[in-house]
Amino acid sequence: TFFPAMLTLPAGSSATFFCNISMENDSISEYSLNWYKETNHSQAQKIADISWNIFQTKTDKYQLTNLTPAFKIEILNLHQNDSGSYYCGLITLFESNKVMESNRSQLVVTAAPEKTNTTDEPEMEEGNSPDHIKAMLLGILLLAGAVVLLIFGYITVTYRSGDVQKPPNENVPAEEKPPVVSVSTVDYGVLEFQWDQCTQVPPETQPVDQTEYATIVFPEEKPVTPERGKKHQD
Repeated sequence: TFFPAMLTLPAGSSATFFCNISMENDSISEYSLNWYKETNHSQAQKIADISWNIFQTKTDKYQLTNLTPAFKIEILNLHQNDSGSYYCGLITLFESNKVMESNRSQLVVTAAPEKTNTTDEPEMEEGNSPDHIKAMLLGILLLAGAVVLLIFGYITVTYRSGDVQKPPNENVPAEEKPPVVSVSTVDYGVLEFQWDQCTQVPPETQPVDQTEYATIVFPEEKPVTPERGKKHQD
């Protein structure tokens, strides 16, 4: 017997069939088991075989395992052209032309589902994880560089401000001197006006006399000196 009777699998997966043998006469102990494939009821094609004394054999496409009284066949890396009917044939040795064929099982290979793309997405993410780590490291380095620049700028500004403040400290005596000489004195004097001695010129060309006024304001609280009083009377 050959089972399961029907398998529908996506491309890229593996199909597993079992061939179960039951020999009525235990004396028949040497045999060979063949696997066949039919496509669209065409002539059967032998795809693999295994002997009774071999535990396992494997090719690029098929893996056969002896699990007496059952034999397992795995069809690896399915493609859509693997679709068809599969069965096994038991050939007993030392008995010519004695072949027993099993029932047929159908294999349908469908196109790879779209979800296979989603399975690739984690691989893409895992592939991109080094880039993500690089971006994080770059960000950390930039942040550390900014902190170092801020600290350096703060130290520089502090150092320069200390240098700028040094001259005032050195010039403190010079700045303290003005309060000592800031006391001012007031001296009262006499303002005299003298007539300009002009050369005699003809009346036609003599310039017109101009009168100029000056106002001098003295604080009321200041005493009037005798000299100022005399001039005021004049």
